[in-house]
Amino acid sequence: MKSLTALKHYFSKTEIILWTASVLLILCAFCLFDRTNYMTLWASLIGVTSLIFCAKGNPFGQFLMILFSLLYGIISLNVAYYGEMITYLGMTMPMAVFSLVTWMKNPFCGNRSEVEVYHIRRSEVCFMLALAAAVTFVFYFILKAFHTASLIPSTISVTTSFLAAYLTFKRSPFYAAGYAANDLVLIVLWTIATFKDISCLSVTVCFAAFFINDIYGFLNWRKMGQRQAAQNVSSVLS
Repeated sequence: MKSLTALKHYFSKTEIILWTASVLLILCAFCLFDRTNYMTLWASLIGVTSLIFCAKGNPFGQFLMILFSLLYGIISLNVAYYGEMITYLGMTMPMAVFSLVTWMKNPFCGNRSEVEVYHIRRSEVCFMLALAAAVTFVFYFILKAFHTASLIPSTISVTTSFLAAYLTFKRSPFYAAGYAANDLVLIVLWTIATFKDISCLSVTVCFAAFFINDIYGFLNWRKMGQRQAAQNVSSVLS
């Protein structure tokens, strides 16, 4: 009971409404279009919960992302989205592990429930983009060899996933913008899958909810970064 009260005070009213609305949307979509693939339901619920914790800069969000990546990789395998499976099991999940460690090692002012925001330099951006281009080039041919369904969107998903995972590891506010871009690609991918299997519509709805949460995460991290910068200036002056 105390833990529930603590969580209620930890999250703002906006965050509680956002999470509740996302959960209800996912449950409604599951009941209307699926009703059988409970792994999809659990993955969606874990994923949307991870996003609300990540939006607060809480390392627990990365732990939940590891669980989501595992479940989503299995779900992607079932519809021959090998790019998604390889990306989430071979890249997003390991990067979530590294991010979890990095976030835990860099708390803001000793507060373990809030990571210190980092603003990447231009040189790092150039390195990231070059690495993303290389990853995209290699993965295109890997996915083509596996006869991946929807090859071009799947390849773009690899690019956006890599950028999001890299920025998450670097503790940049733009990690959420990267995931929001990835959500849009995944909405397209799972909409295509819906034409073959209507139950896939529940996954499409899941990523629509993810998109809204990632937009909020980006905005909140920008505010968090500004607040942390102001606090650092105040501590120096005092």
